[in-house]
Amino acid sequence: MALMGRMMSDPLLISSLLRHAERHSGETEIVSKRVEGDLHRSNWREVALRSRQAAQAFARLGCQPGDRVATLAWNGHRHLEIYYGASGSGLVCHTINPRLFPEQIVWIAGDAEDRVLCFDATFLPLVEKIAPALKTVQHFVLMTSRAHMPAASAIPNLLCFDDLLAAESGDYAWPALDENTASSICYTSGTTGNPKGAVYSHRSTVLHAYASALPDAMDCSSRDVVLPVVPMFHVNAWGLPYSAALVGFKLVFPGPHLDGKSLYELFEGEQVTFSAGVPTVWLGLLNYVKAGGLKFSSFKRTVIGGAACPPAMMKSLQDDFGIEVIHAWGMTEMSPLGTLSKLTTRQLNLPADAQQRLLEKQGRVIYGVDMAIIDDDGRSLPWDGASAGNLVVRGHWVISQYYKNDASPLVSVDGEPGWFPTGDVATIDADGFMQITDRSKDVIKSGGEWISSIDLENIAMAHPGVFEAAAIAARHPKWDERPLLVVVKKPDATVTREELLAFYEGRIAKWQVPDDVIFVSEIPHTATGKIQKLKLRDQLKDHRLPTA
Repeated sequence: MALMGRMMSDPLLISSLLRHAERHSGETEIVSKRVEGDLHRSNWREVALRSRQAAQAFARLGCQPGDRVATLAWNGHRHLEIYYGASGSGLVCHTINPRLFPEQIVWIAGDAEDRVLCFDATFLPLVEKIAPALKTVQHFVLMTSRAHMPAASAIPNLLCFDDLLAAESGDYAWPALDENTASSICYTSGTTGNPKGAVYSHRSTVLHAYASALPDAMDCSSRDVVLPVVPMFHVNAWGLPYSAALVGFKLVFPGPHLDGKSLYELFEGEQVTFSAGVPTVWLGLLNYVKAGGLKFSSFKRTVIGGAACPPAMMKSLQDDFGIEVIHAWGMTEMSPLGTLSKLTTRQLNLPADAQQRLLEKQGRVIYGVDMAIIDDDGRSLPWDGASAGNLVVRGHWVISQYYKNDASPLVSVDGEPGWFPTGDVATIDADGFMQITDRSKDVIKSGGEWISSIDLENIAMAHPGVFEAAAIAARHPKWDERPLLVVVKKPDATVTREELLAFYEGRIAKWQVPDDVIFVSEIPHTATGKIQKLKLRDQLKDHRLPTA
């Protein structure tokens, strides 16, 4: 019989992160630029108290273990309190992306069977509009104080978040849960069919927080002041709210104030050292800083993910402002971190241009994730930096199944089962640096958000003057990619560009509407009748969008 270790076995729970932060970093600040317009100051001790009060409030509303508490909210202390109050008490925190089309939000909330919906005042008109369709939601909670509650609302029995917490004592003991209990759920963008739910566990979340804070990952410490620009509804702000409690750093939340001026003033006012976000955010901030001839006094490094960071932007951040750029890659199904681009000791001796080429890649895996590239038959391909294959991953915080779907998405590598297919095509070099070279799904990634080409094509094909349509990604200096619609008209049809773009109104979110339309006599097809999008993208690679 094997000799067993004689160690304590404490479950890895999200509540343990908060308990640690309260006990050892209690006075460390949590600063929020709120929807109400003020700059709110709190700390880990107060957040811990209010999280316990939130747990009590959800129980008083009748929530049972496993019930979903949804949010439509910006980054702020109340959102953080729901993160910990819901998950810590055995409920499931479900962050919904408010940028989705209302019908998508309704579908996602219904699929998750959300019982409570907490939302910022910004989204009151949206929630009033969709509330009748949210059949499973029993309680609507406005995340504000009594002084900022509306005099009247179309939502009956609208609750006030601060009132709910004030009615509770906070004298609450976090339950001892199984560490594999569901803690939160995030939905994919639904690029092929309806969105799919990725259900994270307490165990996977805590391990992800550990690994993401490592020096060769985000390199977080208690000496940092961190401003997550990445939304808390975007794969849990890449895990930063949990890493914050783990190491006890100061958190600065921007709320809805994401313009260059507001961000710069918050960076400087709070002496932010580290941030994370998609490339689009940094473009706006850089433009503001450069236009004003400004500099950063404390900002030293940033993680950029969600879309490939343009080399020119990376160079500007590094050379003009002395900010280290950590290129990262991941996905909702990975909680989300998979790789980060940090140089090894040996690579520090390489010429500057060689180092830069490496930093522009998506980087190496962190402990807890493994990856491989395979051919269409599941055979692994060499890590030579040239062989491109389907990227597959596995690890402690990679999903094994989607919510409400018993079918396994996992594939085998060289006969070994248990690998998740990412849908990306990549190369990996001898040092383990991965680079995305293409996507197996024909989606468009605009400012870090996916847009389904199929949805765009289906809408266009519903127009009476359209014979065939294909939506592809076109390069854009701000958004990285924007949708370009390629159309073959029906014989004798007189449809115009403006008419087609107007046809999208009310059928899809405004930010997903194509930026331009090109009319062609035919669209290239494969021998089996499928549109050759790779060929189409190559033919139109020099097309300049009007918005560019």
